[in-house]
Amino acid sequence: MSDTLRIIPLGGLGEVGKNMTLYEVDGQRILVDAGLSFPRDEHLGVDLVLPDFSYLEDRPLLAIVLTHGHEDHVGALPYVLREVEAGEVIATRLTLAMVKSKLDEHGLGASTTLTEADPEAPPMQLGPFRLEFVRMAHSIPDCVAIVVETDAGRVLHTGDWKLDHTPVDGLKTDVGKLAEIGNRGVDLLLGDSTNAERPGMTGSERLVGETFRQLIPVQQGRVLIASFASNIHRMQQAAEVAIANDRKVTLVGRSLRKNMNIARSLGYVNLPEDALVSPKEAMDLPPGKVMILCTGSQGEPMSALTRIAYADHPNVEVERGDTVIISAKPVPGNELRVHDSINRLARLGAQVLHEEIAPVHVSGHACSEELRTLLSLVRPKALMPIHGEYRMLAAHAKLGRDAGIPASSIVIAENGSVVELTPRGVGIVDRIASGVTFVDGLGVGDVQDVALRDRRRLSEDGVLIIVTTLAVSDGGEIAPPELIARGFGENEELLDELRDEADRIAEELAEDGIDEIKLLQEHMHDAIAKLVYSRTRRRPMILPVVIEV
Repeated sequence: MSDTLRIIPLGGLGEVGKNMTLYEVDGQRILVDAGLSFPRDEHLGVDLVLPDFSYLEDRPLLAIVLTHGHEDHVGALPYVLREVEAGEVIATRLTLAMVKSKLDEHGLGASTTLTEADPEAPPMQLGPFRLEFVRMAHSIPDCVAIVVETDAGRVLHTGDWKLDHTPVDGLKTDVGKLAEIGNRGVDLLLGDSTNAERPGMTGSERLVGETFRQLIPVQQGRVLIASFASNIHRMQQAAEVAIANDRKVTLVGRSLRKNMNIARSLGYVNLPEDALVSPKEAMDLPPGKVMILCTGSQGEPMSALTRIAYADHPNVEVERGDTVIISAKPVPGNELRVHDSINRLARLGAQVLHEEIAPVHVSGHACSEELRTLLSLVRPKALMPIHGEYRMLAAHAKLGRDAGIPASSIVIAENGSVVELTPRGVGIVDRIASGVTFVDGLGVGDVQDVALRDRRRLSEDGVLIIVTTLAVSDGGEIAPPELIARGFGENEELLDELRDEADRIAEELAEDGIDEIKLLQEHMHDAIAKLVYSRTRRRPMILPVVIEV
């Protein structure tokens, strides 16, 4: 058996989201996490952003192992399983239930083997990999770190985590087991870097529950709380406060309803059936008797909160006297959308509370003091920061140096870096092609950069379509062109000038006997583009169309 372990991050480095890491020994592979991210403003028309996982397609995976159920760790799983053969999917109980629901939607549930991971069970052997699971606290239940042991050494892959000493479900990060693994010896730590720049400790999830207990009883109108659909314990705490204050609870948002149903059926959430009402029933109740739990804390265009803010939701509306609590921090890149929703809600007369003005959110990720604690518990020989933008990885690397890890044993990698661990040390030895795969409607990977560039041009400068009719039967006579403009402006004087120019070009080409379609299109495009730019300093997309009759 080889004493070389290859670790290849396909996503999650230099960015927040789409976490995906490949472990490989002698051609045998496991994949840890399969996440996605959401499109930024420049990704026009794109629904989801996945890592480029084409490197996985040439041979099967022994397993895909998941640390927890957040979309940035499991969202790409159906798309990966369509293209890559995997022996099984391994995850904890709640994560498996959430994943199964997702796979069923994609028609993959029956063909995928799901295996439950138990942090209390003995390690499992998968080919050259010996896997052990450690319970970690995070903003979703059933989160684990993974110990990957091979002949090359022992690796601890933390996933997302924090040291929450008073978690809602009582299941703390297993500090004792981490210390015991540290005593065995950890050759490489792959650690969550999201909050590495933040000083101190991350607050407990119970702090948000305490804020709810102080805020909600004094509100007279409806209370609407928006959070991530997977933040089950936060919704549980909100619902408990609602019930204690004689308010009925309604769930708005498909993903939230689905996750809460799964969590209730598995016993992770205790929410009595008689406390729940439908959104329509909720709007018929007195405002002071209702709490609305909904999705849309990131300002997603079609989410429940955004539609409510724009008065576009079929069942729920906000009015003066209502209170909206946005119990989440905007993911980098989503700030403007969130601010738009807040402004719209304020315009409707609602009081809007968010983390900048009230303690209604805590992070699910470890801050610098917690990272120092983990480094002292585990005492790794080498460190590879993961899950974060480059500045976060660099801050985590500095914490590693402060903890006594030699600079030569700290690897700041990028997506596509090939990191090798051997008994002799760790380092970057190669690079593979990496990037992103766009999901646009039903298409996966068929939107390329050139399509996004064209969409960007259309959105910025519009389109001009020049339709020229070529009469082949009359010896190549060219009729006066027609001009169609969209998103280009209403300057009729300029459009008339462009029509005259197109007509002039058509006459010149007819006189010169040029009737080859490609040449006609090229001449028409160049002349019109030159005139448009000289008059407007804009570059609309120009589409010359030649019709032969």
